[in-house]
Amino acid sequence: MGELEGTYRALQTPGTRLGAPTPAGISTLEPGPGPSAAAAWPAARTPVRVQLLDDSVEVFGVEPKCDGQVLLTQVWKRLNLIECDYFGLEFQNAQSCWIWLEPMKPIVRQVRRPKNTVLRLAVKFFPPDPGQLQEEYTRYLFALQLKRDLLEERLTCTDTTAALLASHLLQAEIGDYEEALDREHLRAHEYLPGQERALERILELHREHVGQTPAESDFQVLEIARKLEMYGIRFHTASDREGAKINLAVSHMGVLVFQSSTKINTFNWSRLRKLSFKRKRFLIKLHPEVHGPYQDTLEFVLGSRDACKNFWKTCVEYHAFFRLSDPPKPRARGALFSRGSSFRYSGRTQKQLVDYVKDGGMKRIPYERKHSKTRMSLRALNANLPRQSILFTEGTRAAASPSSASASVCSGPASAPAPVGPLDSKDSSGSPMGPPAPSARWPAAERSGVAAAQPPGPPAFQPCQGLSVESPQLPSTRKTPPSLSPLGPAEQGCTPLLSPVLSDAGGAGMDDQEEPRHKCAPADEAYFIAKEILATERTYLKDLEVITVWFRSAVVKADAMPADLMTLLFSNIDPIYEFHRGFLREVEQRLALWEGSSSAQATGDHRRIGDVLLSNMLQLKTLTRHFQRLHEVLTELEAASRRLRRLEALRRDFELQKVCYLPLNAFLLKPLQRLRHYRLLLRRLCAPDRQDPGRGDQDRADRREALKAITEVTSTLQHSLARLENLQKLMELQRDLVGIENLIAPGREFIREGCLHKLTRKGLQQRMFFLFSDMLLYTSRGASGTSHFRIRGLLPLRGMLVEERENEWSVPHCFTIYAAQKTVVLAASTRLEKEKWMRDLNAAIDAAKSSADTALAPLGSVLCPLPRRPSDEVSLEELEDDARGARCSSGGPGQHRASTAMHVCWDRTTSISRADRSAAVENQLSGYLLRKFKNSNGWQKLWVVFTNFCLFFYKTHQDDCPLASLPLLGYSVSLPGEADGIHKEHVFKLQFKSHIYFFRAESKYTFGRWMEVIKSASTSPGRAGTPEEEA
Repeated sequence: MGELEGTYRALQTPGTRLGAPTPAGISTLEPGPGPSAAAAWPAARTPVRVQLLDDSVEVFGVEPKCDGQVLLTQVWKRLNLIECDYFGLEFQNAQSCWIWLEPMKPIVRQVRRPKNTVLRLAVKFFPPDPGQLQEEYTRYLFALQLKRDLLEERLTCTDTTAALLASHLLQAEIGDYEEALDREHLRAHEYLPGQERALERILELHREHVGQTPAESDFQVLEIARKLEMYGIRFHTASDREGAKINLAVSHMGVLVFQSSTKINTFNWSRLRKLSFKRKRFLIKLHPEVHGPYQDTLEFVLGSRDACKNFWKTCVEYHAFFRLSDPPKPRARGALFSRGSSFRYSGRTQKQLVDYVKDGGMKRIPYERKHSKTRMSLRALNANLPRQSILFTEGTRAAASPSSASASVCSGPASAPAPVGPLDSKDSSGSPMGPPAPSARWPAAERSGVAAAQPPGPPAFQPCQGLSVESPQLPSTRKTPPSLSPLGPAEQGCTPLLSPVLSDAGGAGMDDQEEPRHKCAPADEAYFIAKEILATERTYLKDLEVITVWFRSAVVKADAMPADLMTLLFSNIDPIYEFHRGFLREVEQRLALWEGSSSAQATGDHRRIGDVLLSNMLQLKTLTRHFQRLHEVLTELEAASRRLRRLEALRRDFELQKVCYLPLNAFLLKPLQRLRHYRLLLRRLCAPDRQDPGRGDQDRADRREALKAITEVTSTLQHSLARLENLQKLMELQRDLVGIENLIAPGREFIREGCLHKLTRKGLQQRMFFLFSDMLLYTSRGASGTSHFRIRGLLPLRGMLVEERENEWSVPHCFTIYAAQKTVVLAASTRLEKEKWMRDLNAAIDAAKSSADTALAPLGSVLCPLPRRPSDEVSLEELEDDARGARCSSGGPGQHRASTAMHVCWDRTTSISRADRSAAVENQLSGYLLRKFKNSNGWQKLWVVFTNFCLFFYKTHQDDCPLASLPLLGYSVSLPGEADGIHKEHVFKLQFKSHIYFFRAESKYTFGRWMEVIKSASTSPGRAGTPEEEA
């Protein structure tokens, strides 16, 4: 009986691995006629035909009794395919079922008549995110696979989605929209079953893709397809114990069960203890904590023993590829008898493959898109052609001189490239392809997609924000609307690519030779400000997707929200999201043209951003109504959560997911907060002391008008933002404080929260204090393992007196509060903290005296009755800060919320005021940084997001969930000293006690911005001003 254990191992692949240098030989990608398919083979070799993804057929000569790996290696070498482990060869057995060719088994034992069988190249492992595909050529082949799946009706989807996919495939093959040529091409080529019905819709959608390059179209196809439920699914017909017909499938997250084409169950890898088969019965054994009191083994019956074993093998390979860091080793077999199958996965795991490509394990070779006859628009020609992995590796480049071609695939080099032939050495008509004329570098009439070879040498990592700094091959990147049924964090499982980044084992290091280079970037400060807009817009759009995609999906699945509330929520969020999607697309396109125009022959037409900003800032005025209703949305959502237990449970569970890295209500504040960020960046662009070399008067005027427009919008909405931020903070405290009711009251405003020490009979005891416009609350940490704070007392501000009497108590940084019938002695951690608390307390007391507001609830109704506790309070042990912070960032659900500002203030004995929060809102920042530990040698590239006084770390800007977080309260930021041994430019140092991190930015401007925003988070501006002052 075959079985899958967590420790199973695989046989090693004999012979030379694909990572070895490719030996010299004949390649079908080189010019000139290749060997004829009918050429005589040596007597010891058998011709085997392989159909490639572009439908061409290649012939390979192999020995009859050689293993499948020999044929696979020949195919990979012929195609110059680097990320080959994603692919495989499949053939049809006697029952017309597609079977994967096994690498470690002789071909003649798998394929009955190799000479008469046509094997087919296909994608074997579908990653959940196209960002994990490092090579543009790989993404091109994936797009061809999805095209095949669409035509064979494997990738089932709605008619609209199918038409959208077909339009992007059409753009990749023939270029920009021209109706007559489009119709002629669609008559000759079929993309969808029953294509005639969707013809007009395909043409309509294709018209919208003007200027989109083939590489971008490939990415769009992958981005749309990955969100479909049938992405990468291959059905295996089976039945359950009751005899009901079902379909089994396997994916990166585990074993899936479908009824017809509807998924009815998912068995994540983490839930499975063992997979096995016995004859035609497929058995799934669950972990005891998963199945509980129910059966621990599930049984499915397939059509035959061979069908059952083939599905089991596919599961073994998927588990090893996506879940293991190293390939499994072979299991020892008995001398005479053995039990079970010896089959094991024999290739590289996904983690090994990613590391291999990043380390420059193989030289990139030119490739040709066989069917591509792209007609590039003038805008796309100005931007030249797509660079390698603009959205994925974000800067994996080879060091090249400014005059040399950059390391891109499917891009036009600076000089005429070596002529490239088709995969089968002939075009579709069968005539040989001659080399193109040297002078014909991407003429409008040629309409072809040729690839430029990458200069030799290992790739270098370039830390960048948004679009990487590179020579002219910089396209725009377009984002598709996300699906309403994404893969949740629970379904995605734990991938080996996402390791914690706040430990030395976090990620791959970089040698000194792999340092970033900035050779072709425009030196204009406006360019870096535009890149900051782009980077932060990407992060902001991801934040909106937490509501529009992830939360909507959870709500629809659970059916826990009333219809009127759903309408109120999404009718106001969706228009905002759609606007920012379009804005992001425009900024990406303009930045691509700007970076591409850095060549000497370029004009200054594209080195501007004012027109894009002006048109979109004016558009924001039309969304004012939706911004103003966010307060109503937040209020109704909170009221419904209190009223409906199912909705409250759904919210609580959703906030424990990694994608919801902030409290859910905080994401509803993002649209209004983003407006203030726009205003800050436009003020920088319009600063009179900033130099604008080569900038026209029209661009300056557009920027000033854009600043005027966004200032009008923020002025209109500043009161709404202040109310919304205050309401969100009160709601957050209402949920996290135990023993308090009616905290949300009209007129009550939050002022400051932080940690102070209160003098008791047991000495100084740590307490968490919350200052409001009418009262002062103090709390203690709840029981160990919880994230709540328990109310210990309430002091009204009316009649309160604050005095500094440090000498009387012999306690450093102490002050005394005299309230009604109570005196409290408090001590701050530093003199600065004491001054902040006293200043805010006195200001709040003065405001309470003059306030005529009688709408506040009586303070006696705020507290809940709590169990009696002994009068002598027990001292709470302070937990180690960063150790728990790291656990909260990457640990279990119970600690997910423990990295909020409240908990960080407790751990680091500091405080945050309303003014601090206001400054943090304007200073949100995103971008790529290189990170290094104190005792490590290499630099790791990460996408870093600063928000809510915290750094969140991602592998790329496309990731949905942060790898880890680093709360910045209490950290100091400075330049590295001589003792640190850091001899690089644009490096800053973060330190809290013994915790030290080094970060390196891509430019002087981004270095200054990161220093500025981190200082704003780690140091307080002082007095908490009024909401109007802060806005």
